[in-house]
Amino acid sequence: MATKQPAMRPTGEPVDDVLDRAGGPRRAEADRLREILTEISGEEPVVWASRIIGFGEVEYRYESGHGGTMPVLAYSPASRQHTIYLTSDYEDRWPDLASRLGKYRSGTSCLYLTRLNDADESVLRELLKRTRDHTLAEWSD
Repeated sequence: MATKQPAMRPTGEPVDDVLDRAGGPRRAEADRLREILTEISGEEPVVWASRIIGFGEVEYRYESGHGGTMPVLAYSPASRQHTIYLTSDYEDRWPDLASRLGKYRSGTSCLYLTRLNDADESVLRELLKRTRDHTLAEWSD
């Protein structure tokens, strides 16, 4: 019997195929996000779970024993909005940045941008740097 592959894993799909899901002006924004995350991570983009553009890789294991592999930094472009994956509870963790970011919606670890130019890029960059540093500190050996 074949072992089930985890959903969150690199798929080997072309990055441009995922970026093309962002149409119109969001396609150029998806390219800009790729540039920013490549610069901050120092890693080339890889497609994860057929919809996420990830940069770098880290293994995690919770106290429960559940674990896996995840990108250090990641985002998902789409036709309606960009989803940027940050450290859990980033708004509570870094309220100084959240208050200056600009127009966005949030989830526990997701930052949703309808338009990239609605966010202050320098603040977004700092959120990404802090997420990178936090993720590596928490999960690196």
